[in-house]
Amino acid sequence: MARGRVSLQERVRRRTRAGLVARSAERESFRGNFDTTPEDGRHRFLFHVHGTAGVGKTRLVKEFEHLAREQGALTAYVNEISGSVPEVLESVCRQFALRGHRLKELERTLATHRERRHEAETAALAALDPAPDGAPSTGGMALARAGLAGLGLVPGVAPFAAVLDPAQLAHGADRLRSVLAARFRSHEDVRLVLDPASVLTPVLTDELDAVAADVPWIVLLLDTYERTGPFLDAWLHDLLTTDRYGALPDTVVVVTAGQHPADPARWGTFADFMTSLPLQPFTEAEARGLLAERGVTAEPVVAEALRLTGGLPVLLSTIAGTRPAGPEDVTDPSATAVERFLKWEQDPGRRFAALAGALPRLLDADVFAVAADCDRDRAEELYAWVETLPFADRLGGRIRYHDIVRAPMLRLQRGRSPRGWADGHGRLAQAFCRWREQTESGRDTGTLWLDETWCELRLGELYHRLCAAGPTAVSDTLRDLVEACDQGEALAARWVRVLEDAGRDAGAPGVSAWGDRLSAALASGGTRAVLDTLLDWAGHTPLPVPGRLPVRQGGDGPSTTPGGAVPVDTPDFLGDPVGAGPTPWDLDLAGAPADIDWMSQEQARLTTPADVTLPAPLLARIHRDRALAHAARGDHAFAVTELSGALALTPDDARTLALRGEYLRALGLHAEAVADLERATALDPADAYAWASLGATRLTLGHPPGARTALDHALALRPDYTWALVRRARVARELGDPEGRLAALDRAVAAEPDSAWAHCERGDALRAADRDREALAAYDRALALDPGYASAYASRGVAHHRLGHLDEALADLDRALELNPSYAWARERRDAVVQHRDG
Repeated sequence: MARGRVSLQERVRRRTRAGLVARSAERESFRGNFDTTPEDGRHRFLFHVHGTAGVGKTRLVKEFEHLAREQGALTAYVNEISGSVPEVLESVCRQFALRGHRLKELERTLATHRERRHEAETAALAALDPAPDGAPSTGGMALARAGLAGLGLVPGVAPFAAVLDPAQLAHGADRLRSVLAARFRSHEDVRLVLDPASVLTPVLTDELDAVAADVPWIVLLLDTYERTGPFLDAWLHDLLTTDRYGALPDTVVVVTAGQHPADPARWGTFADFMTSLPLQPFTEAEARGLLAERGVTAEPVVAEALRLTGGLPVLLSTIAGTRPAGPEDVTDPSATAVERFLKWEQDPGRRFAALAGALPRLLDADVFAVAADCDRDRAEELYAWVETLPFADRLGGRIRYHDIVRAPMLRLQRGRSPRGWADGHGRLAQAFCRWREQTESGRDTGTLWLDETWCELRLGELYHRLCAAGPTAVSDTLRDLVEACDQGEALAARWVRVLEDAGRDAGAPGVSAWGDRLSAALASGGTRAVLDTLLDWAGHTPLPVPGRLPVRQGGDGPSTTPGGAVPVDTPDFLGDPVGAGPTPWDLDLAGAPADIDWMSQEQARLTTPADVTLPAPLLARIHRDRALAHAARGDHAFAVTELSGALALTPDDARTLALRGEYLRALGLHAEAVADLERATALDPADAYAWASLGATRLTLGHPPGARTALDHALALRPDYTWALVRRARVARELGDPEGRLAALDRAVAAEPDSAWAHCERGDALRAADRDREALAAYDRALALDPGYASAYASRGVAHHRLGHLDEALADLDRALELNPSYAWARERRDAVVQHRDG
């Protein structure tokens, strides 16, 4: 191969250097910056890499250093080993010297700084008050230490200074300043001790300007910035954005890398000159690539590694380094991960608090106090610290641990102390329960599902009960889920999610199975599919939905049922059902239609996850909810089947009997409907819905007195029951009581002035009383409320005919037939008008 040429294999090695098989976008962003000149507006002078521990920041920074050297750059890499600006500059000097570029003047000034600092410390010791034996006294030692701390001359100044009396600290610092001023005749020497950056940094800028003549780029890489940033960030900002330290060559590029994003208050105005590079865990493809590069390719091993690491590069590398032969050899790296996240924290109390904070899904000060199991003052102190952790994401006034940190923390606690895990979640469950009960106090339970605070507390309670493996936690969650389905998909999804979260976080496969399948059901078929799945796993396999059965037209059902029933007939002009007669199918009231197989053999083999037996009332409730959904679509035959399944579980449930009776009435099975409705009213005499439906059914069967008795019961319970009032008016018509008919309809329109049906029925009553002009006004009102109401058009056409308004009569009857071409009564009335006109 010709000299100077690079082989294909070398190109591959370079691209996969150090196993870096990902971060291609970040690498290209940094490498491409060297293709732009400093004059180019696209050129960046600062790159800030940030992300949680273990996400691969150091690895990427090292790759940046390699890329920079490929471009001929002189580089220096600094991490937390350097604990001050002078120590950072000493590291830069050493690394530049190793690459043939000594910063001699800076090295000399740094040496002077070390000498003067040593002299300052010696002066502090000399200033101590001697004890009688000639040793430093305790008070004098404290004062000298205070002076050193106040001037920033001792490592760990913050924790030391925090325990000193502020007056003592100030006194010690002032005294030491006086000592140093007397010892050092040169003001420059005093500055070199008290403010070394102000003396050293101008020397650095001069040195870099000289070096820039020999190299195309100078790159400074400052890693572990979460540790060095507290003393470097303000200095670096002044160095890059002000003239305080002199002019930097424009070929300097700085890379910082830490857990936190750049401070917007400090770096916001520099945004056009810097690039922020937030790092996330590896994607599955990137993770697989890293494992493959390390020789880990067996699918079971890879799958287990992906599950345990969450894509964190450091954990993937840890697992890959052990070269596991099978999934059983993959060691959970949770302890390694947690140690990595908390590597800077040595206080055992804080480390415990950080782990405890991972137990809840969301944290506020109250929840944290329970999780950490400590008194309020200590909890406030620890929570304030937890809020500063880089993996504590802010959500409004609360915080949530980042998933890639929380997951290994949970696994570590669950594996290390199962009893401690259960106790922690048990405390939290009890706290959420107590807070929920306080929220419920004195309130109507029907409104709680609309209260976001109540929902959050209930979900928190259930989550922690599930994690603690409470014996009834799954059953209670599923019972709530059925109720949530009544409120809509959004709320149902939250109850499904709590099963998914708890199953995953607690390592409970049975709970996860519930969550996963219910989530898939909700996504594919909404709340109806969720209810189907619950029945499926409970051994009550949902029926296949038949083709839509023919439902004859009839009067509307007794509306506003507590379960959400909807009207099931459409009134004609007289209000009687159209097309009475036997229905074209048979129903087995003990179960399904004869041609439907309740459960296939495959479905019968399904078992309930998490070994949960759903109670009969819950299963009956699911059947009833499904019945209501089918009735809303007009599938009353299937609704009856579902209600029969519910009654097989809870045979004395009055509400279910009332619903089945009403749906049987809608299907024309009046004798069967009466049996259900009479039993429902016997079981619950206070159910106005059941009495109203019984009255309507008795009227259809030709028993007006019995119908009147039942409807009077309904109206005694609910005087403003519009549906019952209209039916009561029909009974009065059959009994020859026109005044009673109008009185009932007057009450109906007063109770529900926006009911087009009530206004139309009242128009019929007025027309029957030969009050046609008043009837026209009633029909006008009905059609204003419902412009598509065919019966109202037909009835108004008859009223116009009786008043001699033939053109208006024909127009209304034509419109009725447009809306309903099979409307026989309207066609007969139209023929009569035409005959009259042509007569």
